[in-house]
Amino acid sequence: MEFRSLGRSGLRVSVVGMGCNNFGRANTATESQEGTNALIRAAIDAGITLFDTADIYGRERGLSETLMGHALKGRRDEIVLASKFGMDMEGANGPDWGARGSRRYIRLAVEASLRRLQTDWIDLYQLHQPDPLTPIGETLETLDDLIAEGKIRYIGHSNLAGWQIAEAEFTAELKGHPKFVSAQNEYSLLERSVESEVLPAVNAYGLGFLPFFPLYNGLLSGRFTRDGGPADSRIMSLRPHLLENAPWDVLDAYRAFCEERGTTMLAATFTWLLAQPGLTSVIAGATKPEQVVQNVEAAHSWAATPEDLAHISELFSA
Repeated sequence: MEFRSLGRSGLRVSVVGMGCNNFGRANTATESQEGTNALIRAAIDAGITLFDTADIYGRERGLSETLMGHALKGRRDEIVLASKFGMDMEGANGPDWGARGSRRYIRLAVEASLRRLQTDWIDLYQLHQPDPLTPIGETLETLDDLIAEGKIRYIGHSNLAGWQIAEAEFTAELKGHPKFVSAQNEYSLLERSVESEVLPAVNAYGLGFLPFFPLYNGLLSGRFTRDGGPADSRIMSLRPHLLENAPWDVLDAYRAFCEERGTTMLAATFTWLLAQPGLTSVIAGATKPEQVVQNVEAAHSWAATPEDLAHISELFSA
């Protein structure tokens, strides 16, 4: 496994991470404790250290964290545990009145996550989405206090626009607070809007970038065709419209490109992502141990040339 520093911090993470939004998700192999245990064991054994969850993940709020807390007993020190706060917990953390980046709410949220995760600290604590009601300075000051108390180690954010990333950087610099070390936004060959403003801001301020939905819910894994895919997949069970609206001419051309070079769509997708400036780790989801192994192997199995990477970028540029 290759490791990279998360931005300009001293936090080192595996280039293949585990997206934990499937833990506790209904009608999956990881809905249960047994299934979550198996996946986490497989991921750690395969060399994955970065596990990225959030307090809202699971068929009920907090379930992903709860299952992970049990599964990580005895192995907590082997991983980098990332979680998020700031989306609607539907009362699970008490009333929030919409201000989920506030000092009051963050204190409630972090204590609840620590209890569910059965840990004394969270390695990377991330603001899950912007809070339009709370000044970013208040959020940063509260996170600063939590770092000082040892409850969290590093801080990151998710779903911020380019100007919000700049505002957070400026505010932390002005007030003397620890800075965000990472940004997490949707990014894949089929969703590249972050290239216009978010990624330039990420690279300008030295953040580590963590793309979510890097395989576009599996469309870039090679497991789907115009006729469908695995019945238990996220697309088939929850998002069939993605299959119906997919750019199949482009995807078929991509599959042919990969076959010509003796590689797979999965390997080419991981390789292209890991070649993008500032990108630290590809946090792909999975529900079965064999998928974890395939993801790890995909990240290291193809030695693409600069011309190969440029061709892939051009193929999906429309």
